[in-house]
Amino acid sequence: MGRKGDAATGRAAHRLGLRAEMIAALLLRLKGYRIVARRLKTPAGEIDMVVRRGRALAIVEVKARGVDDTAVEALLPRQQRRLEQAATHFLGRHPQLADLALRFDVVLVTPFRLPRHMKDAWRP
Repeated sequence: MGRKGDAATGRAAHRLGLRAEMIAALLLRLKGYRIVARRLKTPAGEIDMVVRRGRALAIVEVKARGVDDTAVEALLPRQQRRLEQAATHFLGRHPQLADLALRFDVVLVTPFRLPRHMKDAWRP
């Protein structure tokens, strides 16, 4: 496929990702979470979402997949380390949140299924 097809595929993937993030945000709001940040860029990489409920602060990775697989399998160890580093940068800029219980969640969005929220998907 040529460059034109690659660009179209990239745009379609970007739209799919944005739609998945919107669905994940809605799910988390319905579950009582407050969105602290979305599409947050740090020197270590991007965080899809930071959410809070009570004394819990979650760094959320949203995975959009065409078929139902486990979200943790879709998140490679290298990506987990990148998110952990990004979380460190985020908390460095927001010290008022540093005393909350930090965890890493994943929301898996697949067609024709309810999104799946995996709390505490991994530990650093």
